[in-house]
Amino acid sequence: MATRGTRGYGQYGGAARALERVGDRWALLIVRDLLVGPRRYGDLKTGLPRIPTNILSDRLKELQESGVLRRVPTVRGGYELTPLGRDLEPVITALERWGWAVLGEPGDDETVSADSLAYALRAAFRADAAAALPPTEYVLHVGAVSLSAIVVGRTLDVVPVGPGALPQPRRRSALEPVPSGVLELELEARALPELLSGRPAAARRAGSLTVVSGGDELLDRFGATFRIEPATPTTDAEAAVAA
Repeated sequence: MATRGTRGYGQYGGAARALERVGDRWALLIVRDLLVGPRRYGDLKTGLPRIPTNILSDRLKELQESGVLRRVPTVRGGYELTPLGRDLEPVITALERWGWAVLGEPGDDETVSADSLAYALRAAFRADAAAALPPTEYVLHVGAVSLSAIVVGRTLDVVPVGPGALPQPRRRSALEPVPSGVLELELEARALPELLSGRPAAARRAGSLTVVSGGDELLDRFGATFRIEPATPTTDAEAAVAA
């Protein structure tokens, strides 16, 4: 496995070694997108539009040397995570949840990619709540990105749909019962924090979310199935009590 030499932190410990492997800028976003599925170089570049091509090439090489990803033999220019790389999923999920909790308003030049939205849904998914609800399909349109998320019991199956979607293998949910309801939403990126914090009705009232098909019951079902708890900053008084 590759060593970082003089670029390392000079510390013998887990956190330092992990950051030597995946701590460079863009590295964890590449891992996030590969957690959604294998991707070609061009797919990764499209999903991360601001990454310079030389940096993407460098990060892919470094992550490959570190044992985090590997080339896909059957797909020209394709990459996938190794088992070691997939072990980063809880780390990426925790970062995703923490980031959505403190997100703020989107910048003028900030976009939502299919892979980033798919992973946000995975991070927000509440399997225990979903297990008690009927099978449901949720279709989200955010700008040019469209996703279909099918929830059956405790399982979530998310794939991009529409003209720009990447080809996908057969869905796991194709073998499951037909969903009892379909909720289709069109929304602006600024509505995502409310949608993923369990307050889709608030985004609807604000005019940043439109229900294309479905109804209030399915919208409430989405709020129960997908939720990232908002951050609640601790005051000095609360910190003193906790101490």
